[in-house]
Amino acid sequence: MADDFRTTEVGERYAQALFDLADETGVLDAVRADLKSLRAAWAESADLRRLATSPVIAAEDQGKGLTAIADKAKFNAVTKNFLGLLAQNGRARDLTGVIAGFEALYAKKTGVVAAEVVSAQTLTAAQLKTIQATLRTSLGKDPELTARVDPAILGGLKVKVGSKLFDASLKTKLDQMKFALKRA
Repeated sequence: MADDFRTTEVGERYAQALFDLADETGVLDAVRADLKSLRAAWAESADLRRLATSPVIAAEDQGKGLTAIADKAKFNAVTKNFLGLLAQNGRARDLTGVIAGFEALYAKKTGVVAAEVVSAQTLTAAQLKTIQATLRTSLGKDPELTARVDPAILGGLKVKVGSKLFDASLKTKLDQMKFALKRA
């Protein structure tokens, strides 16, 4: 669940509203940076995920929690107010869909290609540079690369560019072998 950032219908509507407001007020890059920080925090903090998704936490308390996080992280006022509104409307659980929707809108407007690399261990700067160069060659433009560690993949890499996932992880290869052996 920590990396489940897919657009949803509700998330897209809220993302569009946030995107339009950020664009109109000239804080698009600041809001984008806030959402990137929030995305990283989501992956690292079970408490944040619980705060936003728990049905037993009142919307008012979710709003207080999210705005407190925004204050502590020194988020832009647009982002902070949006997080409060999202919780007030009982939609804090849609935060991942909003972030994914915002990223898609930003990429469409600016032409940025985002790529996420997942590895079993932290990659070195040289490895990241090689991946960046390979992606640049295949995409025809420089991708904005984010790296994440997930020991569960055992080895290899998963690279996600847009909606395409290239899975060369050891876990997937082992799962494929198990499936093939069961069928034999």
